[in-house]
Amino acid sequence: MATNARIVIIGAGAAGTALANRLVQRLDGAQITIIDGRAEHHYQPGLSLVAAGLKPASYTVSRTTDWLPRGVTLLAERAALIDPEARRVETEGGTRLDYDFLIVAPGLVLDHDAIPGFSLDMVGQNGIGALYAGPEYAARTWQAASHFIDNGGVGVFTRPATEMKCAGAPLKHTFLLEDIASRGPAAGRHSFQYTAPQAALFSVPIVAEKVRMLYGERGIDTHLRHKLISIEPGQKRARFEATSIDPVTRAESVSQVDMDYDYLHVIPPMRAPQVIRDSGLSWADKWTDQGWVECDQQTLRHLRYPEVFALGDVAGVPKGKTAASVKWQVPVVEDHLVAAIEGHEGTETFNGYTSCPLITRVGRAMLVEFDYKDNLVPSFPGLIAPLEELWISWLMKEVALKATYNAMLRGKA
Repeated sequence: MATNARIVIIGAGAAGTALANRLVQRLDGAQITIIDGRAEHHYQPGLSLVAAGLKPASYTVSRTTDWLPRGVTLLAERAALIDPEARRVETEGGTRLDYDFLIVAPGLVLDHDAIPGFSLDMVGQNGIGALYAGPEYAARTWQAASHFIDNGGVGVFTRPATEMKCAGAPLKHTFLLEDIASRGPAAGRHSFQYTAPQAALFSVPIVAEKVRMLYGERGIDTHLRHKLISIEPGQKRARFEATSIDPVTRAESVSQVDMDYDYLHVIPPMRAPQVIRDSGLSWADKWTDQGWVECDQQTLRHLRYPEVFALGDVAGVPKGKTAASVKWQVPVVEDHLVAAIEGHEGTETFNGYTSCPLITRVGRAMLVEFDYKDNLVPSFPGLIAPLEELWISWLMKEVALKATYNAMLRGKA
């Protein structure tokens, strides 16, 4: 359709790029601008493979411009200010953009400063890993992890108390290192300790129970309601805030627990970028320490500013911080945005679809797919059982997923 609508997309990651490609195919004459200062595009689902020594860092890296279509303007700067009342975005370089529609898709930020004693320059040394920080750090994580695998010792694995992208990644990392270590030169001389601030290993109860059983079978100890609060890298000691519940009164008590480690995998709290938290677009009564964008969980449209949509990690919805979620979110936003230009309401909805190819061994994975209601929603019923450790599920993660991801970026999937 012909239109002169001014559309600004903040973020050229999976969500912003996929939407830009689809909008170019739908709209003739629209002024579409993407704001993102990153020269590199990172295939984030591959970071867990890099951190286990199964792929090189280069496997996850391409150029941002490789994926952007003709007809879209890339402003290679970072957004510095969003004024939803004036419908204006300003960049760090001082560029001002007025918009008719705004797509907020900047991803999230890793709050490493929230863990005293930790800094990114430690990754890869003295037993410290942090695969979420990017391709370089995922490769450094393997350096530290492989030393632990070759020499034995205590491995401590963490996850944050905040919402996070791909909550299965810390589980995968633990599974993979245990599997590799069991066949390595120090087999039998490892202790695996998995910690989490939550009361369960996974948000979907049936999946949490399956992981609990597998961890038990493989000797991985679980410490729930344990939040990493600091580390002492010189002493190789991690400190946790541990919450216990009295079985009779149900009263909670909090204490501090220290764990010595030979390998420590750090996943910091995750939050919306500061420009989002300063914009007035965040929820006022949910996730107040994290700043996710207020939006309808089915349409991803902002509840107070109908010309604004949220996509990907930054969206304030109960599920959906995976690339697979983006695949199903993007057509919903496309439908409602194009409908708004045409002057009517869209019809597509997002049901919270989240997919986690949960690797349990090298060559085996469970293809876990679920929605807002924690229902399992398998894409291949009768062919791939979601809670079975299957070679075909591994193949989909290790081979097929990246091709599907690339097609999504092109607006073709």
